[in-house]
Amino acid sequence: MKRIPHTFTIVFGLIVLAAVMTWCIPGGEFVRETINVDGTAREVVKNDSFHYVDRTPQTWQIFSALFNGFCDKADIVIFILMVGGAFWILNNSHAIDVGVMAFLRQIKKLNKYKWLQRIGVENIIIVLVMLMFSVFGAVFGMSEETIAFVVVFIPLAISMGYDSIVGLCMCYVAAHIGFAGAILNPFTIGIAQGIADLPLFSGLEYRLFCWGVLTVIGIVFVLWYAHRVKVKPERSPVYKLDEYWRQRQQNTENAKLTIRQTLILILLFVTIVALIVGVLAFGWYIAEIAALFLAMGIIAGILDRQNADSIAKLFLEGCKDILSAALVVGLASGIIFILRDGKVIDTILYGLTRSLAQMGDVASVGAMYAFQTLLNVVMPSGSAKAALTMPIMAQFADLIEVSRQTTVLAFQFGDGFTNMLTPTSGVLIGCLGVAKIPYGVWLKWVWKFILFLIFVGFLLLLPTLFMNLPGF
Repeated sequence: MKRIPHTFTIVFGLIVLAAVMTWCIPGGEFVRETINVDGTAREVVKNDSFHYVDRTPQTWQIFSALFNGFCDKADIVIFILMVGGAFWILNNSHAIDVGVMAFLRQIKKLNKYKWLQRIGVENIIIVLVMLMFSVFGAVFGMSEETIAFVVVFIPLAISMGYDSIVGLCMCYVAAHIGFAGAILNPFTIGIAQGIADLPLFSGLEYRLFCWGVLTVIGIVFVLWYAHRVKVKPERSPVYKLDEYWRQRQQNTENAKLTIRQTLILILLFVTIVALIVGVLAFGWYIAEIAALFLAMGIIAGILDRQNADSIAKLFLEGCKDILSAALVVGLASGIIFILRDGKVIDTILYGLTRSLAQMGDVASVGAMYAFQTLLNVVMPSGSAKAALTMPIMAQFADLIEVSRQTTVLAFQFGDGFTNMLTPTSGVLIGCLGVAKIPYGVWLKWVWKFILFLIFVGFLLLLPTLFMNLPGF
């Protein structure tokens, strides 16, 4: 069996490849202007403003990419460290592990009902959890928040006889499938439609259908994989790596919840509710969420009868445990700096729009979708990508007499699926770090599924060309 390269090796290789591209592709830039999108100032590309500039090849900059990436993604890096430290304090009480086992003991009692036994109580849990997170991703763009949930659902998956990949799919993958099939996501749909001069959240009916199709596909795939792993655990690519999680489960298998652990679980539940309310009602982002989980960790330590020094020590241990994931986030962000400072992103975009003019409707939409998908591999920020591409794509749609709503849908799908495999996604790397799944192992497992989702996305784009859909 071939040895899978370390995540740092893979990401640094991509940085070197990006630097090589700056030597091969001519430099170019669009003129940018600031416009108001739903009350927020956005810097967007000005139409017909592309011009070639002097080539700026990147050389030694591949070594400063980590520093620049850390500066750019400092918020996500700090968020990962704070959440990791907070949950390390909470996990010291073993409240989650004991609580999961107590929950499963109660669930097993439901197997006395034959109809539930046939369906499988574990299957129902997977479906309900994935459906919930898919809704969160589709409605308010849950993404970074999933990092905090990984440590909850992986022990649950392990305890049900599955692996850490199933636990990761229950929250992270489900949320990002919902993100790709966004219904009301303000970070993708809201910005893209605002830039394209479309009514906010118009075309809702067809996007709701797309979300349903993608969510069903995701749930069915995870149920199929979970069944395979449960029948033969050795099939799991993370079977040996999951020894850490299985050991945690064995240590708490027969333990009973204490009053302190029950209070800590109530605290965790209240924290999750506060997170959802804060995001939906008050527009919280990672600064507020990180503060929320830090407060949860400190209170959990107090409930666990830890003194101040012990809480501080546990927090640092948690930061140390998750540090490698935080480092990869900064390194991966360096890829974008190399391409941007090398002035090749705008040249690639300009070349694409010129080539699209020679194609028919289906080929043009497919090419737009393919470009958004590939661009997302190096630029996973949906809002930044919308500001870069939508002004051009919207005008191009008018030229080939394709609905602007179709270009928004192509952007939405292109922005969503590859988030689950690109090493430049800080959220993915953060979740993998918490789950203790190497990036290479994850990539080998997930790429066929993502390729299938991309194909389904293209099929869902076709009705917008040939059918009279509301809002299109």
